[in-house]
Amino acid sequence: MTPATLTPESEATSTKPGSYAEFQAQAIETGEANEAALEAQIQDMSNAKPAMAADKVRAQVKQDLRLGREHQQGRINWITTIAMGAFHVFALVALLPIFWSWKNVSVFFVMYFLAINVGIGVAYHRLLTHRGFRTPKWVEYFVTACGTMALEGGPIFWVATHRVHHQNSDQEGDPHTPVDGTFWSHAGWILSGRAMHSETALLGRYAPDLTKDKVHVLLSKYHWVLLTATGVAQLALGAFLAAPGHRVIGAVGMMLWGTMLRVVVGLHATWFVNSATHLYGARRFDTRDDSRNNWWVAILTGGEGWHNNHHAHPVSARHGLAWYEFDINYYCIWILSKIGLAKKVQIAKFDWENPKPAGVN
Repeated sequence: MTPATLTPESEATSTKPGSYAEFQAQAIETGEANEAALEAQIQDMSNAKPAMAADKVRAQVKQDLRLGREHQQGRINWITTIAMGAFHVFALVALLPIFWSWKNVSVFFVMYFLAINVGIGVAYHRLLTHRGFRTPKWVEYFVTACGTMALEGGPIFWVATHRVHHQNSDQEGDPHTPVDGTFWSHAGWILSGRAMHSETALLGRYAPDLTKDKVHVLLSKYHWVLLTATGVAQLALGAFLAAPGHRVIGAVGMMLWGTMLRVVVGLHATWFVNSATHLYGARRFDTRDDSRNNWWVAILTGGEGWHNNHHAHPVSARHGLAWYEFDINYYCIWILSKIGLAKKVQIAKFDWENPKPAGVN
């Protein structure tokens, strides 16, 4: 059995980082920094010995970011908790029959596609975190801006957190592992501890390629602006499209579906990648963590649910490696490649008779 080939394949290689310094190097290399800048960044940011043991890597991550249940448990972030609670309440209100309309459903799916598929799956995850492909900067900035509409923080916070997750997956220092509890991995880690969205300098240790980019710094600092603006736009559009005498219901209904309900569904879809895909599903590859391929999470997220595939070959822009593994996020990248807006698209190569993670002989 072989996967359907949609792009010219270039082998995706990703060896497991063996030291804190190597992890920094990998992060900087994804930004295509030159060798001199790479060495300077490692020296300046990590001050780590190349042979630092894995346990010291995890200890350094925990010291820097205080991630994991040990550091965050019992410290509720009330601002985040109240905001999340409010979004969930309004999401339930959106389901009232008075707000139902096909216009609102259409806006829901368009915004969901832009925020979760294009923004989180394509931009935040496969482009910025793992550099599974390259795009012109204006395309990179556009798809990243889409990601800010998901209410999952700015690109620097998201990328840094996810790189730490890969460094310490299902071990100490993993921000959201089910080893610390199912609810913790799903949403508890978001509701506890200090908010780090604005701590660009600290997060820069794990996303130095992004902190060097003024646009990504700006998008991270003002990650709430586009979400707010689109919510206001939905109010205006809903009122404009509503029949006379129903403009308030039309305005509120479109905003509830296009922002509140859409954000909540998108959040849980992404959180299921952190929780469910480390608990339920099949394992094609014998990875060092508990990652699994979960078909229903893949449907919700457009392909992010093929998580065991991803952890085995993290640089691969394609997560659904078999023909039957639905991966709409990769199809978006494939379309970009066909119109000349995506280059160096990485596709995992492996022996289907004896599948092994990248870097494992």
